[in-house]
Amino acid sequence: MTPHFKADPAFDPGSIVVCDWPLCQVRLQDDTRFPWLILIPRREGLHEIADLDPAGRAALMEEIVRAGDVVRMLAEAAHRPVQKLNVAALGNVTAQLHVHVVGRRHDDGLWPDPVWGRGAALPYGPAALQAAASRIRLSQAG
Repeated sequence: MTPHFKADPAFDPGSIVVCDWPLCQVRLQDDTRFPWLILIPRREGLHEIADLDPAGRAALMEEIVRAGDVVRMLAEAAHRPVQKLNVAALGNVTAQLHVHVVGRRHDDGLWPDPVWGRGAALPYGPAALQAAASRIRLSQAG
């Protein structure tokens, strides 16, 4: 890992840092419409998944699966279980390698269309955002 890793500042307005996993910084997207995590590998200069070495790619896949479990947990806590996970490494707006893991439902308002760049986010509000972040941290403890 890069000792002085910095995520692109473009992530700051729409998400908060929740924790670090072995490879990635884990961020919660500030949008109550969807349970949504962003994984950013903490290595400098990455733009594509292929920029990771084989061990890094394997670690990223494991963290994507782990993020899917967390997204499902967040959705169940909100009594809106996930029906489908969307996983994408787009990078069209922010080139730094990152992976979105988004919980979707057939009644989520954008179904079946993609969520990226669609509609205005519905922010959690400060207390609810911190509560969701704490729930994620607690689910990963131990």
